[in-house]
Amino acid sequence: MDSLVFFTEAQVREVQRAFGTPVYVYDERTFERRAREMLAFPNAYGLTVRYAMKALSSRAVLRLFDALGLHIDASSGFEAERALRAGIAPEKVQITAQEPPRDLKGLVEQGVRFNACSIHQLDEYGKLFPGAEVSVRINPGLGSGHSNRTNVGGPSSSFGIWHEHLDYVLGRAARHGLRLTRMHTHIGSGTDPETWLHCARLSLAIAARMPEVTLLSLGGGFKVARMPDECSADVREIGGRIAAEFERFAREHGRELHLEVEPGTYLVANAGALVCTAIDVVDTGPDGFRFLKLDAGMTDIMRPSMYGAWHPIVVVPASDAPRGAASYIVAGHCCESGDILTPERGNPEGLAPRELREAAIGDAVVIEGAGAYCAAQCAKNYNSFPEAPEVLLTKAGEFRLIRRRQTMEQMLENEIE
Repeated sequence: MDSLVFFTEAQVREVQRAFGTPVYVYDERTFERRAREMLAFPNAYGLTVRYAMKALSSRAVLRLFDALGLHIDASSGFEAERALRAGIAPEKVQITAQEPPRDLKGLVEQGVRFNACSIHQLDEYGKLFPGAEVSVRINPGLGSGHSNRTNVGGPSSSFGIWHEHLDYVLGRAARHGLRLTRMHTHIGSGTDPETWLHCARLSLAIAARMPEVTLLSLGGGFKVARMPDECSADVREIGGRIAAEFERFAREHGRELHLEVEPGTYLVANAGALVCTAIDVVDTGPDGFRFLKLDAGMTDIMRPSMYGAWHPIVVVPASDAPRGAASYIVAGHCCESGDILTPERGNPEGLAPRELREAAIGDAVVIEGAGAYCAAQCAKNYNSFPEAPEVLLTKAGEFRLIRRRQTMEQMLENEIE
């Protein structure tokens, strides 16, 4: 059976009593350990680590990573503003967005960096800032990921400027007098060092045609193992392979490129857990299923419904009395057939019973691996359920509330009739 990652059963019960459920719990030690791993990423001529804040955008987390020396990758103008309000210096924030910010001019004038993700975006930036320097995101023609929904490179992805359109990029930049000093690419999530090496070679070949580029970002997508049978990316091996390619590029082109990486999931996935309470156990007869119902669901964690993703699930009984095992479909609290936390792997529409400790109503149930793309990517307020609070388990072993539970008044405050 699955096991707890960073806290004990006694601590789970303490959280359940002190903060109510559902509640996200994050581990400061894991945040810090993962950040230091990425800051030690092998590189040839300098490294910047940007935290992809879309994974988990809470202010306390942003400040923690900022203090450790990480920069910020913002996926919208709103994320950039959120980072600034958290006290992050503007020059440490870069926007890489499908939708350009409504106040792009104001953000850039504050010092925020911009990464143009289409020829149209490059054009608009050039009109606002003729003669300035800028970054461009290029789709190198390669994709990676466990499903099409996590693949952000290759011909099936709309992210970035297709590599065969580079002449248009150079032409538009020349029209506005823009200096293309930074290049960005991102292919998705994976563990295979050979895929990363291939991506680096493709990206460097494109950078060779952009003579003013001094920085190359290879994006994020360092897969992390949530389940026991999964493998995490070996960032040291990947970094070593990439560093060698940067050295080769320097020998051939006389340019020592600074490396940038943008981890999100790798930093926070296993630093978070969602603590829930079992609210019911029902079945659909001898030929059906036994369902364990929780007081959380797609309003707190969308990955199973969206991707068919698996997360470790641990039943924590109200007491230490021995319990047997049982097979359950774990269901969320939404009036929604897709609110299932144990889908068939990779298939959101399938059901896959999981062997868990036998559960009783009132037991705590912990969903592990909930630090990335859970609080930040959920169906908040569906069925009018409130946004869950967040708690940080500090290095001192204390639980500190970092976001309160949303109230009904807060949910309704923008309704005017």
